[in-house]
Amino acid sequence: MGSIPARSNPATAFGELPPFQPLNDDDIRSYLHKAVDFVSDYYKSVESMPVLPSVKPGYLRDELGASPPVHPAPFDVAMKELRASVVPGITHWASPNFFAFFPATNSAAAVAGDLIASAMNTVGFTWQAAPAATEMEVLVLDWLAQLLHLPRSFMNRTGASRGTGGSVILGTTSEAMLVTLAAARDIAMRRSGAGISSLAVYASDQTHTTFFKACRLAGFDPANFRSIPTRPETDYGVDPLKLLAAMQADAMAGLVPTYVCATVGTTSSNAVDPIGDVAKVAAMFNAWVHVDAAYAGSACICPEFRHHLNGIERVDSISMSPHKWLLTCLDCTCLYVRDADRLSQSLETDPEYLKNEASVSGDVTDLKDMQVGVGRRFRGLKLWMVMRTYGTANLQEHIRRDVAMAKMFEDLVHADDRFEIIVPRNFALVCFRIKATGVQAADEVNRLLMANVNKTGKAYLTHTVVGGRLVLRFAVGSSLQEERHILSAWELIRKTVSEMMK
Repeated sequence: MGSIPARSNPATAFGELPPFQPLNDDDIRSYLHKAVDFVSDYYKSVESMPVLPSVKPGYLRDELGASPPVHPAPFDVAMKELRASVVPGITHWASPNFFAFFPATNSAAAVAGDLIASAMNTVGFTWQAAPAATEMEVLVLDWLAQLLHLPRSFMNRTGASRGTGGSVILGTTSEAMLVTLAAARDIAMRRSGAGISSLAVYASDQTHTTFFKACRLAGFDPANFRSIPTRPETDYGVDPLKLLAAMQADAMAGLVPTYVCATVGTTSSNAVDPIGDVAKVAAMFNAWVHVDAAYAGSACICPEFRHHLNGIERVDSISMSPHKWLLTCLDCTCLYVRDADRLSQSLETDPEYLKNEASVSGDVTDLKDMQVGVGRRFRGLKLWMVMRTYGTANLQEHIRRDVAMAKMFEDLVHADDRFEIIVPRNFALVCFRIKATGVQAADEVNRLLMANVNKTGKAYLTHTVVGGRLVLRFAVGSSLQEERHILSAWELIRKTVSEMMK
């Protein structure tokens, strides 16, 4: 027999390299200090950066290389490349000159909470897997429910007064729609005995297109998607009588009206659907009613806006996103359901390796059974940090200040006879446009105005189509915005129009 070759010494083979320690104590302290300095510097300088970058597709691959690095580099190298290559390619949602889409607000407390949650890196699929993470989420969602004056039926099933409701923090509104669509689908099929091809869903023509994407993902037949036309007479909110007519027609044709999505604060025009009336119509067909309050739900913590949720006690679910307007960074969409069992029956998993005494007892919430996946981040910490640090009074003041600045912009538009307001302002979104003869000519000139403003890098607007007309959207709400930014943006718009008219 030949001799067995001696094993090489790993330390010798790798040239006496020290062992790889990705959580080295000194590195943690050093890297995070540098990261915090970067964040602080970023917020100090973001106002002076062009809101929209001027980079071309594929630029980052050219600058940072198409192949992964084999050998390590000092952390400072990564930070240098971050500043030199990544930051110039960012659309700065944090900029006070960002008026596009809806805001993506943030705060020091939220950033700190997200950092700590990332460091702890809990995976809270069951209560036992992360007791504090689960209980924190349940607690902070009940706090928020109280601020929104939601009925007790939406509160979590914990404590002395156990109800039927429940809540969970998801990534996006799309997820909230998807999981509730799955529950509504299964309930309708069990109740009616019909197949999924017979189920119909309803929303207004102002509802975010993500709704119909979620419907496809949940298996609904696109032939049974109903988009209810809206009109300026209802400020583009859905007309319950038109909804009723559509649902009746489907029922008479042998379909099963299954799910209605109402919106509080649509993306295009900030329209508000009449929740109570929609729910009454849906109840005639035992259809699930979901309320999408992703953006405007945050405003309802202020008593003067709470009436937009009137009738909420009649719906099956509601979602709102603090990452839009309540100073809590992505991702944080809060979903409340009136009957948590109906959701978990469609979403629960029960493998042997996740079984434990606490879950079997029924005394705890296992959040895995209220979402698409199983694993989940410690999302509740950042929302708790925001609510605990700032308190209700400051959060309400934040909403009111943004609304006041939006009203100021609306007044400036009204005062210039070259412009018109297309829909009455709701919350902190102003929909306006240049007056022009002929729809097509007006659309073209407004599109040109938007392009000319955006290419300056000094402001960023977006557009939509309302009532067949192209409309410019001016959304107030970036966390760093002050009145001077609104006035500066308006002056830029006026100056751009004057130059175009020459």
